[in-house]
Amino acid sequence: MQKSKLTLYIFIALILGVIAGYIYNATVINNINTKLSAAEVNIKTIDEQLVVATDTTTATYKALKLERKAQATIRKASDAEREGKLVGFTVLSDIFLRLIKMIVAPLVFTTLVVGVAKVGDIRSVGRIGGKTLLWFLSATLVSLLLGMLLVNLFKPGEAMHLPLPDSHLSTGIEKTTLSLRDFIGHVFPKSFIEAMANNEILQIVIFSLFFGVGTAAIGEKGEIVIKAMDAIAHVILKITGYVMQLAPLAVFGAITAIIAKQGLGILSTYAIFIGEFYFSLLILWLVIILAGSVVLQGRAFNLVGRIKDAMLIAFSTSTSEAAYPKVLLELERFGCHNKIVSFVLPLGYSFNLDGSMMYMTFASLFLAQSYNIHLSFEQQLSMLLILMLTSKGIAGVPRASLVVIAGTISMFNIPEAGLALLIGIDPLLDMGRSATNVLGNAMATAVVSKWEGELEN
Repeated sequence: MQKSKLTLYIFIALILGVIAGYIYNATVINNINTKLSAAEVNIKTIDEQLVVATDTTTATYKALKLERKAQATIRKASDAEREGKLVGFTVLSDIFLRLIKMIVAPLVFTTLVVGVAKVGDIRSVGRIGGKTLLWFLSATLVSLLLGMLLVNLFKPGEAMHLPLPDSHLSTGIEKTTLSLRDFIGHVFPKSFIEAMANNEILQIVIFSLFFGVGTAAIGEKGEIVIKAMDAIAHVILKITGYVMQLAPLAVFGAITAIIAKQGLGILSTYAIFIGEFYFSLLILWLVIILAGSVVLQGRAFNLVGRIKDAMLIAFSTSTSEAAYPKVLLELERFGCHNKIVSFVLPLGYSFNLDGSMMYMTFASLFLAQSYNIHLSFEQQLSMLLILMLTSKGIAGVPRASLVVIAGTISMFNIPEAGLALLIGIDPLLDMGRSATNVLGNAMATAVVSKWEGELEN
């Protein structure tokens, strides 16, 4: 499938997915959503009664507990029924994502080993790594800071006027805290096979760095390994071309499922927050492109044009991982040397998630505004620095942004229950975050290539 046709087919699939999702929501899912909403309202009402109850031994209290359990069962059954009705659509995107994940780990390993081995000595690897991390940390700080500034400018949470919830109410999202042991365990692999099986990109990167440096160090004998890895990488890239043929179907299935599940009503309910967040992402795009233009000049816009397919795929499937093989191909066609691409891009998928960074400060301060909790500039700056540290190396964690936010807001006495405001619209916000992550990583790779004099005109 030609590149221009693929873009057209993905865009058509996007539009058809919205239409099909709306129709399916109205005709099939709406009744289930009504039951689900009624159960959630009843549970909320019962929770409020339980909070003010003073005597837990009365028959009324026990009856409320039984009724809450019954409503929770209805909610769970309705949710399962809804997921069952959507499985025909979600299976399309699931197949595509599984095929992509099948490719990503071996592609990262083979290309990174070849890249590091071609770079040669440890000193060169350290130099390129230093420049890469400098860009990543700068981009992360700018993304977090921009999110903080814009949410203070727009103040999307002030219209919510929410009362502080009871402390025992929870969203069910597991918190994450900054633990040195957990961070080390997530970064350094105890088994390369396990890292490959679990698609732990950061662990694969660590092993690949050692393997690549070791391959370069043994000299002539290592040439055989480099040639073999290079050949395997080209085979995997060929497979990538075959898998990408399924992208329009995956986009159709993913978009249909999201719209069918949530309905277009979710857009009107949170229109202000969603609109302001996407406008903020647009500003972040401009900042990334302008920063890239300082180094790449006019070629920065050419790069954006090349990776638009990859960004559409990431947007539609809500995962930047789905776009990884396509971005790698387009960067090499753009003129980036494969040794730089294979070194910088995998690191970016673990350390340079610009869209997710902006979302973390934007969403955390939105929740504070919703509960009318005033945070001073110093507190907001502290939150920014904490998010900067706790967010590193979480690529691949389901709903990673929400998990990090859950662990951070509790430090500032923002109710965890407020995350319920975000759970329903998180898939819609994740689409924009994922596309932004792709743009940020592609630009970072091109800039480092230019700095190293490894960018062909």
